[in-house]
Amino acid sequence: MNTVKKAVVDIDGGDRPKTLVEDAYLRLREDIIEGKYESGARLRVEHLKDNYGVGAGTLREALSLLVADSLVATEGQRGFSVTPLSLDDLDDLTHTRILLETEALRLALRKGSDDWEAELVAAFHRLTKVEERFRKTSPRVREWEDRNKSFHEALIDACGSRWLRHMLAILYRQAERYRHFSITKSSVKRDIHAEHTEIFEAALRRDEKRAVEALTRHVDLTRLGIHKMAPDWLRKQL
Repeated sequence: MNTVKKAVVDIDGGDRPKTLVEDAYLRLREDIIEGKYESGARLRVEHLKDNYGVGAGTLREALSLLVADSLVATEGQRGFSVTPLSLDDLDDLTHTRILLETEALRLALRKGSDDWEAELVAAFHRLTKVEERFRKTSPRVREWEDRNKSFHEALIDACGSRWLRHMLAILYRQAERYRHFSITKSSVKRDIHAEHTEIFEAALRRDEKRAVEALTRHVDLTRLGIHKMAPDWLRKQL
């Protein structure tokens, strides 16, 4: 139980891994998110342990943490495999996130203090810096992902519900594989910084209607973009 808790802290807090299990967990997680292992692929401990430089027991513990994250599936004695992706799953995930995140945003706009505004401004500034670099160089997706996550967390931080924040953190992490695919492989053109700017400016004005509409469009555009690639997605990824 302590190992699971620590691994979650390392993911969310950005700390360095402190055990071999944590290190293997984080490296495997990153490789799954970035598509090194295809959707549904078998993850054979005897093959992977050498790739990650750990023993079989350590690797099984790391894979068990990924099962808890729903990134890896296990069935009886058949071992481990990458949890399959699907358009139905993406639709469900997106719909649920929009329901919860827009409600959390409404509450935050009503309750947010000057300190909440200051933290939101800081998070948006950090995100803007990395998004400006996106326009000039190849994107460093991990850096953007971290700052994007911080911005979305800052938006709802004043909502007053730890359960809303907790559930949204789970949904955000579950959507990360889809988001990575959309950023790195989608042919659908988006100005993600303009989307974030619209949400940010509406939030600072406490314009609840405009902020909720902008957030809804922003979250749903990833789903729509992947659907537009559905034939290619279904053939190559699932």
